[in-house]
Amino acid sequence: MSLKARLTHHELTIGSWITLGHPSIAEIMAKAGFDWLVLDTEHSVLELSEVQALIQVLDSQQCPAIVRLTSNHPDQIKRVMDAGATGIMVPMIKSAEDARAAIDAVYYPPEGTRGVGLARAQGYGTSFQAYRQWLRDNAVVIVMIEHIRAIENIDAILSTPGIDAYIIGPYDLSGSMGQPGELDHPDVQAAIQQVLQAGIHHHKAGGIHVVEPDTAALQQRIKQGFSFLGYSLDIRMLDSLCRTHLNMIRTSS
Repeated sequence: MSLKARLTHHELTIGSWITLGHPSIAEIMAKAGFDWLVLDTEHSVLELSEVQALIQVLDSQQCPAIVRLTSNHPDQIKRVMDAGATGIMVPMIKSAEDARAAIDAVYYPPEGTRGVGLARAQGYGTSFQAYRQWLRDNAVVIVMIEHIRAIENIDAILSTPGIDAYIIGPYDLSGSMGQPGELDHPDVQAAIQQVLQAGIHHHKAGGIHVVEPDTAALQQRIKQGFSFLGYSLDIRMLDSLCRTHLNMIRTSS
């Protein structure tokens, strides 16, 4: 079953973030069994050529590749989709108009406004019609809810046709509320709950990024009703594992 279909059926999926450009990291994480992986161009130094190479690695492991963009710009969306991305994760969606713009940039006319070109996604020119059908059936658009203005417009955003799921960015959300990094602040938690309830009402797969590699925190989010879970990221898992093991070694010796 495609990721798009799994999101439609609100099936639990767990993914993670890639910020380091080495293909072996992508291969290791895909082989570990994540349901999808995000290639993060917003908070990393990944270049487009590296993104395409990582997409090729994930394709070889049949792991959906979602590109987290730096902005909601149609030129950027077109290029990552042409590189073969399964879909996009769009930061700082604050209105229904923002959401519609992202959707339009993913799909060709008449569903959207994406320019037509021949690149990796279209088989380098050998399979455009097949890709056009694949796009309709499989492409995913994930909106990031990470600003207080998005909370104010959450019903309009999530009722926009073409959105497959949302994911809450807790750090930016807390910052926009004047509580940067205070993820347990009552106002931040209330905003997260508001988004969750709106997602349930509009039948949208809901997600949140559990940034630290904490399985108990992940289970708590699942119990809350989230089904599209981002679990940590490459650099935090690497750092956490190294520190944990070294602390164990040093305290036992």
